[in-house]
Order: sequence, then structure tokens, then C-alpha cells
Amino acid sequence: MFPDIDSTLQAIFRWFHIIAGITWIGHLYFFNFVNLPFQGGLDKELKPKVNPPLVLRALYFFRWGAMWTFLFGLALFYLIYIRGGAIKDAEGHLSERGMWILLGGLLGTIMWFNVWFVIWPRQKKILGAMLGGPAAPPTAAPQAALASKVNTYLSGPMMWGMVAGSHVNIWPMTWGTFIVAMILAIGLIHGLYAVSRKVKTTV
Repeated sequence: MFPDIDSTLQAIFRWFHIIAGITWIGHLYFFNFVNLPFQGGLDKELKPKVNPPLVLRALYFFRWGAMWTFLFGLALFYLIYIRGGAIKDAEGHLSERGMWILLGGLLGTIMWFNVWFVIWPRQKKILGAMLGGPAAPPTAAPQAALASKVNTYLSGPMMWGMVAGSHVNIWPMTWGTFIVAMILAIGLIHGLYAVSRKVKTTV
């Protein structure tokens, strides 16, 4: 017996959502925990040779990973929470699971927006200047860096909301669990930033 069409679509969409999410967040962490410290020690004259071929490739998978994560996430939200009814509990109120997934979805949407409408447009100008194009505005690099850092910190709570949506019996949405989740998630990202600055670059 084959499963019904909704179950099949959920499985396919969830698989693509996870693969795209790994691609997106993996590159986000690469930029912030690997590339950021690396750029700080890279000679200025080497940046035009190293950065365009490296960063443009990474930004391709970064931005399209974000786009496909976002689109498959919307499809899953519709199938599971709107069409499937998981957004409401037995009494017709917003469900615990629905509250967590809305938190994760909201943060993920902010992150997707930052990628496509803040980070990528400014990185195009920065890398274009390195390739001989017009000079990038002086605000481009700080704005792109800030949006990337915001996304990195949001990624912890975002993923917590996604996971908690499937483990509602363990983590009901209360102010206490919300605060604990945010402290743990943001604290983890802060710790990763601290470790990234101390990683040895010698064998």
C-alpha cells in the first residue's frame, strides 16, 4: 500500500527543506565562524584574488539554500498546519506546536529576507568592486556584516522553534520554556563566535 498523497508530499518537502536548510545554515556558519576570522588575517592585496572566486561560489549556495528552505518551509506549513489542522488544538485555540513553529517560521523569514535583500545586494557591490567594477558604498560591508551576524544569532532560536514544534510534550510553549530556549540558543551561538577566534591555524 502506498501512503496518501499528503503524507508523500510531506516526506518529500521535509527532505528538501532539511537539505536546503543544511546548505543555508552551513554556509552561514562558514561565513561567520571560518571566513570572518580568516579575512581578518588575509593580506589586503590578496583579497581581490582570493575572495571573488571563493565567496561568490559560497554565496550562490548560501542564498539559494535560503530560498529553497523558505519555499519548502511554506509548503510544509500549509500541508501540516493549515490543511492538516495542526495550527489549532482540540479546543480551537492556537496549539503549542503551532506557537513554536510560528516562532521558528518568523525568525526564518527574517533571516531569508536579510539574505536576499540585505546581504546579497551588498556583497554583489563589494565583490564587483574587487573585480574592477564601481567602488562599493562605504556602508555596504558594515551592513552586510551586521545582517549576517543577526542571522547567525537568530539561527539558534529559529532551529529551536522548528525542533520544539515536533516535541511539544517535552517543551510546551510557556514564558519559562521560551526564556530558557532563547538563553540556550543564543548562548550557543555566542560560544561558537568565541571559539572561532581561538581555533589554531597550525598543526
